[in-house]
Amino acid sequence: MTTSDSNRALAIRLAGIHLSLESSAGPVNILNGIDLGVAAGETVGIVGPSGSGKTSLLMVIAGLEKPTAGTVAVAGIDTTHLGEDALARVRRDHVGIVFQSFHLIPTMTAIENVAIPLEFADVDNAFDRARAELAAVGLAHRLGHYPGQLSGGEQQRVALARAFVAEPEVLLADEPTGNLDAATGEAVMDVLFEMHRRRRNTLVLVTHAPELTARCTRIVALEDGRVRDQARPAAAAS
Repeated sequence: MTTSDSNRALAIRLAGIHLSLESSAGPVNILNGIDLGVAAGETVGIVGPSGSGKTSLLMVIAGLEKPTAGTVAVAGIDTTHLGEDALARVRRDHVGIVFQSFHLIPTMTAIENVAIPLEFADVDNAFDRARAELAAVGLAHRLGHYPGQLSGGEQQRVALARAFVAEPEVLLADEPTGNLDAATGEAVMDVLFEMHRRRRNTLVLVTHAPELTARCTRIVALEDGRVRDQARPAAAAS
């Protein structure tokens, strides 16, 4: 299998990824030789102690951090040497991202926040699709509300709708329940996994919550910027 064929066979392919960032004390090694392949449709939970490189790994996959060394391919596209404009197009067309802190635009309504990725892509029916996506996450009655008028759980549902609206092949979620109480977080994760089941996209989830990793098909444990272990949760193995 050629490199190009291998890239197309995997939704995400990382080879020899190193990431060093500058600090006042000199360079800090964040990722130290990550090799990882994620199949299309797979759900992968990324776990590890604080400072192990989990969020940095997601940022490299998303093209928001440039690796110091190694190669990155997402949705069959080698993004390693792409410029910022090209990386933004890859994210727009192929990658959805959900953050812990929602990142909604406070001066825009729920439907406007969800429609933004489609408007950037010049999609004609952006608001119709945004309306349908908000209905899918149970917020058909909140279309005209601003983020400040929504609960934390509702804001994260808006963020999920925005991430899914462009039908990305890859969805990246960084501690999506980190700012929510247990019950609200569980409800939001029910929505996330149900939408993943319907869309059959690839999900990479950074979390400290074992109940979330138990819902994934594979767990990847990081330590000191390296893959320490990989396993299938008991629920996925059964």
